[in-house]
Amino acid sequence: MLRRLHKDQPASFEFTPANLAWARGQISKYPEGRQASAIIPLLWRSQEQHGWLTRPAIEYVANMLGMAYIRALEVATFYFMFQLQPVGSIAHVQICGTTSCMICGAEDLVAVCKELIAPGPHQLSADGKFSWEEVECMGACANAPMAQIGKDYYEDLTPEKLRELIGRFSKGEVPVPGPQNGRYAAEPKKGLTSLKEFESGRQQYNASAQLAVDIGDVVKRIDGTEVPLTTPWQRKPAEPAPATGKPAEAKPAAGMPADATGVTVQEAPAQSIAKPVSKADPAPVEEVSEGSQPQGIDAPRGGMADNLKEIEGIGPALEKLCHSLGIFHFDQIANWGAAEVAWMDSNLKGFRGRVTRDKWVAQAKLIVTEGLEAFRIRAKTNDY
Repeated sequence: MLRRLHKDQPASFEFTPANLAWARGQISKYPEGRQASAIIPLLWRSQEQHGWLTRPAIEYVANMLGMAYIRALEVATFYFMFQLQPVGSIAHVQICGTTSCMICGAEDLVAVCKELIAPGPHQLSADGKFSWEEVECMGACANAPMAQIGKDYYEDLTPEKLRELIGRFSKGEVPVPGPQNGRYAAEPKKGLTSLKEFESGRQQYNASAQLAVDIGDVVKRIDGTEVPLTTPWQRKPAEPAPATGKPAEAKPAAGMPADATGVTVQEAPAQSIAKPVSKADPAPVEEVSEGSQPQGIDAPRGGMADNLKEIEGIGPALEKLCHSLGIFHFDQIANWGAAEVAWMDSNLKGFRGRVTRDKWVAQAKLIVTEGLEAFRIRAKTNDY
């Protein structure tokens, strides 16, 4: 299925202070140079904050992680958990349409959504409160048919029950998730046939439904205030970010629609490399004695720098780092020897070892000798 960015985009995005602190805590889980591993949780948090995943949010997260925008976009468009278009302000209803649910009446649930919400999937209801789609198996086959509404499962549904749920959600109520036919969990509909001795001592609802009820976190979107933020792997609480702090300015999307391929424009505002930044920000150069610093130039030749992001492994943050060192052209990188590579690998704090790992010199030499088009063809198979 082809997934593209929505045609209407907000002008910008940035995390709330609480969500920014949470994001920095997530990034701290990973070793230096591997911050991109936090891409999925940060994109998810962005979606929870805004309601759906916008282009400015994707680029904002990419800047935090030092990734090329296209790499973040690849993740966002691959996973269907990311909604690339506006969703209902109260809830997005996902009807499971795979085998068990289909034979138990999922088509009737889809008909209710078409009637009460909108004729087609991913369309907003007239009041903007709801949207819906049909999805693949969500692993609740014993309780078919079912739907995920917001963040929770509503199981053992009937068309009448779904109508009632949507009506209650619309009024601001939050119905208890889980089975809707009186079952406790996924036991036989006629009651337990074993483990009956545990029936009398159990809590009111099954574990997942009980937790949703206890914390009131069903359709409410995450905003960073649910529970105290902690980073147990650091054995300390996450530090709240100041209200004015932000890791990098998200590039406004106004006037810059995605192109015909859905790829974003890879450009970002310049950022000083000398100022102190947090671990979530593009990392500064930290002078280490190993190797020899590559010879830089004061400005790009002819006033036009090469697009260093053509080299696999160089994103917006690393391109800025290179520019701060006077590296603007492919032939400069192609001429690095072992000493220059060692210096770069040792001094790019947060990206140490990246030059060797991603074979910058080999890639640059190929671009210089064979041209960009030949390089792009060979780069698809890492043939450099």
